Amino acid sequence: MSLITNQSLSLSLKQNICKPKMRVLIIVLLLTLITVNQHGSAVNGGDFTGDYSKLSGIIIPGFASTQLRAWSILDCPYSPLDFNPLDLVWLDTTKLLSAVNCWLKCMILDPYNQTDHPECRSRPDSGLSAITELDPGYITGPLSSVWKEWIKWCIEFGIEANAIIAVPYDWRLSPSKLEERDLYFHKLKLTFETALKLRGGPSLVFAHSLGAPLLGSIETVKASLSGLSYGLPISEGTARLMFNSFASSIWMLPFSKNCRADNAYWKHFSGGSRHGHHMYHCEEQEFRSNFSGFPTNIINIEIPSIRRFDAYPSVAEVAEANLSSMECGLPTQLSFSAREISDGTFFKAIEDYDPDSKRLLYQLEKYHSDPILNPLTPWDRPPIKNVFCIYGLDSKTEVGYYFAPSGKPYPDNWIITDVIFEVEGSLFSRSGDLVEGNPGAASGDDTVPYNSLSFCKNWLGSKVNITRTPQPEHDGSDVQVELNVEHHHGEDIVPNMTRSPRVKYITFYEDSESIPGKRTAVWELDKASHRNIVRHPVLMRELWLQMWHDIHPDAKSRFVTKAKRGPLRDEDCFWDYGKARCAWPEYCEYRYIFGDVHLGQSCRLKNSSADLPLHYL
Repeated sequence: MSLITNQSLSLSLKQNICKPKMRVLIIVLLLTLITVNQHGSAVNGGDFTGDYSKLSGIIIPGFASTQLRAWSILDCPYSPLDFNPLDLVWLDTTKLLSAVNCWLKCMILDPYNQTDHPECRSRPDSGLSAITELDPGYITGPLSSVWKEWIKWCIEFGIEANAIIAVPYDWRLSPSKLEERDLYFHKLKLTFETALKLRGGPSLVFAHSLGAPLLGSIETVKASLSGLSYGLPISEGTARLMFNSFASSIWMLPFSKNCRADNAYWKHFSGGSRHGHHMYHCEEQEFRSNFSGFPTNIINIEIPSIRRFDAYPSVAEVAEANLSSMECGLPTQLSFSAREISDGTFFKAIEDYDPDSKRLLYQLEKYHSDPILNPLTPWDRPPIKNVFCIYGLDSKTEVGYYFAPSGKPYPDNWIITDVIFEVEGSLFSRSGDLVEGNPGAASGDDTVPYNSLSFCKNWLGSKVNITRTPQPEHDGSDVQVELNVEHHHGEDIVPNMTRSPRVKYITFYEDSESIPGKRTAVWELDKASHRNIVRHPVLMRELWLQMWHDIHPDAKSRFVTKAKRGPLRDEDCFWDYGKARCAWPEYCEYRYIFGDVHLGQSCRLKNSSADLPLHYL
């Protein structure tokens, strides 16, 4: 987890791992990526079996996935809506639309010391309500839903109210600032201990998006230079101002898998194999390969060769500029890889042309000089018993940009002239032209590129079992299996399997041979998007079955069987119009209840289906 970048949490996790009574099962969900870390497995060497009632779930939301509330009184001129203590800030679209300047004061931070605006202060909300819907309401609620469907799923399967614990945080801050200001990681340690004392068994920790220990997101560059509104009714320039005021923006920068930072506390996460010297260095492979392991150069940017005026001029300078006088020099196009972005080379190159560069360089230096842990470095496998890395793939994903000066004032001083996308193993420009580069075997999840998502395949053992199944319920006729596939560290694993163009699959990579006492799996879900994966019903079904398998005393295999998938809930039953009956008749039956408005609603699980999970042991 790249959230674990603070001494208190790193030390506490080490203590918890060594403490015999502290059984922690960590599941990290990453928006488009989902990493599942489980400590204290029931089946393979664990000491916890069978008592389902002792489990607890701890949810760590992702970037922009926690409500922020006002902790000030702010009078908004020219608007009937003011901000009072505990009013929603993130997210209240009504106030955003009616008083955007006031709203910005409550959102932005000082880009250097990360303090609040002098006139308004915001703090993260607490409890499950802080992460279920960001902007509750009849219309806005479903549009801003994050973890609500996940909570409903848990309730349907009988999880107790005190078994689900949310640990929201201020996603605008850097990891070190989270601990310094809010003691977030210290409180997280106490949350683990409280859950153990309350429930008596392992905790499943679901962490989303920002908790990825992988290789970053290309979209971060777009948000930093031209702005990314994420669907909010604000201009891209305003979005850029806000995003670059957050130190967490650096947290998500893309970086090379060949460059590492050695920190004093790496030994807590890599079994003591690293020494305490602090430095950032790249392997020779970085300079022999193209694009730092990414499909293409991430940034291609035009910079004026003769700087007659700033690339971020004032409005008056733009009005007075005689553009015909620029024949003295043509712009220079520069290209930058992931390494050159994360080590500051890019921001240094445009320092004279963009005011945000100095601020971003300042925060970048803070990350690289963090004495605890630098998240802009590839992770070794966490030292816990079970790790599940789950993500979507084969969606159209941005992997490179062409920028040029716009001639407009800051923050709109850059425009995107072209975008490079990866699409199912190929690279295309915005106009649809094929682009040369190093595309991966697949494409990303519409936010994070495939090479970043799939980095956790490095954590798999030397031999891997691969299973590909349809995502919907299936009878096993389209299940493909490859056993004991050789896996070489640093290389992708690409199965030799067929695909039906009409079927969405889920591909499971599971250790056949692994580190003694450890178990690792990678799940790839076709077309599962980054922002909605926590609401993906197939993901919830598979995690539920794996959890059920791991805690059951009669489970014999290391992983839950993939041979067949039948309905588990009433919602999984539907009407088969071709056969004029409920589909899956061995599990589902037609049972009308007053209020049903179509045949499918009246298809429900048979009362005799209570032992359905036992089929998956």
